[in-house]
Amino acid sequence: MIRKTVDNVQEALKGVQDGMTFMLGGFGLCGIPENAISELVRLGIKDLSCISNNAGVDDFGLGLLLQKHQIKKMIASYVGENDEFERQMLSGELDVELTPQGTLAEKCRAAQAGFPAFFTPAGFGTEIAEGKETREFNGKMYVLEKAYKADFSFVKAWKGDEAGNLIFKGTARNFNPCMCGAATITVAEVEELLPAGSLDPNEIHVPGIFVKRIFQGEHYEKRIEQLTLRTRE
Repeated sequence: MIRKTVDNVQEALKGVQDGMTFMLGGFGLCGIPENAISELVRLGIKDLSCISNNAGVDDFGLGLLLQKHQIKKMIASYVGENDEFERQMLSGELDVELTPQGTLAEKCRAAQAGFPAFFTPAGFGTEIAEGKETREFNGKMYVLEKAYKADFSFVKAWKGDEAGNLIFKGTARNFNPCMCGAATITVAEVEELLPAGSLDPNEIHVPGIFVKRIFQGEHYEKRIEQLTLRTRE
């Protein structure tokens, strides 16, 4: 068995450099790799291209990297609740590539599976399709989309073992699984790290073959993006 565990986030992020392309799992603030993002902020690397569904909020998640102007290009499907993301996009400080949400997920999954490209009907007839090959299948038009290429994928799981097998919990099973193995190096941070063989094989969502490094994260905040409370009568 190949042991994939590393002692901490510093060791897990060895090799990250300016100008790299990163994938980061999560949906809103759910299932985001909090420890990896904090370490990227601490390292101060810049000119990054980040692939993620959205960019967190102003003071949390990828918003922390945006505050420090470490991100050069953001590839996402949703500007979301991040005012700084919106400001940098509208001012031209940040290069933004907005992608349909399903297409973004599939571009990650295609990279994971080793497919260079795929056809999708999403975006045909819109600005999304400009400059891209289109083709008709069974009377319907499709757009050719290329799989993503990334240097690192950073994902967050509920449980993992020393062999890199992962189990996600609830909504955290969003973009995380399809980003595993979709980059040159996949780094998984987990809430609970167990010995190999401890997980029920029938419950594993991502097998360890897709994970290069795994570590147990610390101090998860798990913030709620929009807190809605019922008014007491």
